[in-house]
Amino acid sequence: QVQLVESGGGLVQAGGSLRLSCAASGRTSSSNAVGWFRQAPRKEREFVATINWATGRTYYADCVKGRFTISRDNAKNTVYLQMNGLEPEDTDVYYCATGPLAGIISSAYRYWGQGTKVTVSS
Repeated sequence: QVQLVESGGGLVQAGGSLRLSCAASGRTSSSNAVGWFRQAPRKEREFVATINWATGRTYYADCVKGRFTISRDNAKNTVYLQMNGLEPEDTDVYYCATGPLAGIISSAYRYWGQGTKVTVSS
């Protein structure tokens, strides 16, 4: 019922920046939170950041705090992840997700996008 499309991934050098976008459509009235997660091959999906759609309250994983910023544009039904100071360890497929409550585990979210690849070279 909710469709999410990520974009903005690519290849950057260490220290560079990218801005990821997550565009939502469909029945989004019950989707109160949007989260960003990332996953590398053979690793667990990792929480990155979450935002309350209505209030803009945010929460970040410690490893990205101070480097990444999550924000939203309610008029466009779009959430952004501004990533600065990228490191090779940030190389992952990044996914956005939405659900009724904000959380730091993937099970808190109901709908997921297909992901966008971020590669950071050393």
